[in-house]
Amino acid sequence: MDNPLLILDLMRAFYWFDEQLRARLAQRGWPGITRSQSLVLANIANGVVRPSHIATNLGVSRQAMSQLLGEMAEDGLVETLPDPDDRRAQRVGFASTGGPIREAASGVLRDLEAELAKAAGDKAMTGLRRVLAAVPQAD
Repeated sequence: MDNPLLILDLMRAFYWFDEQLRARLAQRGWPGITRSQSLVLANIANGVVRPSHIATNLGVSRQAMSQLLGEMAEDGLVETLPDPDDRRAQRVGFASTGGPIREAASGVLRDLEAELAKAAGDKAMTGLRRVLAAVPQAD
């Protein structure tokens, strides 16, 4: 196909970033981070804090999300707290003990961006950031 759909290129790039992130975290002593866990952490980093919203974003049931968050809490990756705006709901955030893995992940992601910038060039990276900034936020 001469002009593939943009979504396919975006997915390929996402998968590369995610696979490299998880592999390099494992090399740095954080083995066993799954794609599902990585996606949950990315949602939290992007400001999505309600488990039901994360479940919707990942296309899984609330029950499955609850189980995943429980496992992640046991691993010290996340913690859930009551939602101050809705007593029936909970919010999920990074575990207070999770600073080291967040720092490692941030470093890996910066390294990956630098590798991409080296391959594509600074001008292309600036253009890519500008284009992606124009994409509307999901509700």
